[in-house]
Amino acid sequence: MKLLLCVIGLVLIIEGLPYFTFPDRIKIYLSKIIEMPSSTLRTIGFVSIMIGVILIYFGRS
Repeated sequence: MKLLLCVIGLVLIIEGLPYFTFPDRIKIYLSKIIEMPSSTLRTIGFVSIMIGVILIYFGRS
């Protein structure tokens, strides 16, 4: 349980860094994301999930 909380905390830190350091650029990127087709976003999400699963697999092995 402690490991899970540490991982969630680390994810929140990493996710928050761009918003803290480059808030104006984030607004530009988000406006571009709105224009992307849903299929592209799903593909990006799926690839990110698979990379995460592979990293966890190698990290735990």
